[in-house]
Amino acid sequence: MFEMFSLSFMVHAFIATVIMGTLLSYLGVHVIGRGIVFVDLALGQISSLGVAVAQFMHTGEEWIPIAFTLLGAVLLSLIHITDRRLKLEAIIGIIYVVAAAVTVLVISKTPHGEADIQEVLFGAVLAINSADLVRLGVIFGIIGILHLVFHKPVLCLTERVGSGKPADFTLKERAWNFFFYMSIGLAIVYAVRIGGVMPVFAFLVIPAVSAVTIARKSWTVIVLAILISVLASYGGLWFSYTWDFPAGSSLVAVLGGLYVVALFVRAARSRIMAGRRRPISSG
Repeated sequence: MFEMFSLSFMVHAFIATVIMGTLLSYLGVHVIGRGIVFVDLALGQISSLGVAVAQFMHTGEEWIPIAFTLLGAVLLSLIHITDRRLKLEAIIGIIYVVAAAVTVLVISKTPHGEADIQEVLFGAVLAINSADLVRLGVIFGIIGILHLVFHKPVLCLTERVGSGKPADFTLKERAWNFFFYMSIGLAIVYAVRIGGVMPVFAFLVIPAVSAVTIARKSWTVIVLAILISVLASYGGLWFSYTWDFPAGSSLVAVLGGLYVVALFVRAARSRIMAGRRRPISSG
């Protein structure tokens, strides 16, 4: 089961997916708690739009996607819904679908349109080199340390937003909200360049949802989400290596399978708890 690690590119891919999965699954707990699942898809697609524009212009492949994503993160952090009939998810969904459409339009004008679209969606994690890996580790490490240091105000804000309380933030709360969107924007822009939009979305959402399905306490959910992402990193790459499937699609499929396992665990635990609560017949 570990033969794939004899290949250096598989080792690089595994380390990269573990780094991405660890931070994204943690951020995903906040995304799920806030009820803004589309934020990853929107920011990921905005990042992809930046990549498409850079390819079309044949310049700025490093800074244009970053600029696009950070601008998107700023705009998303400033959205304030006053009409009770509307939800933030609806606005984020509009941003995502428009960004996706414009991305396809721009990529269609590049020399390798179809291949570029495939790479944008599912990435090229097996092609990551040592320099990309170091850069990913440094950036994700800094973001992770910042969230570890400032986890209390970010978690409090997530719990407030998730509880449905009025979102009239104070200046300090707006600053923490901006920090959250900027950090998730930076994480996504670098993750999408390696993993693609769909695997990044899967790592952000599925481990967090799976953990919430099984556990209740905040830190238990976070730890469990990270463990699920690490397991999916190994399982997805092993599946890709063993059966010669695309790595990005394999990672998403394994993450989906782990969510199904989480559903079975929850169902089994519910039946056990129901059996314990059932009164014993005196008959």
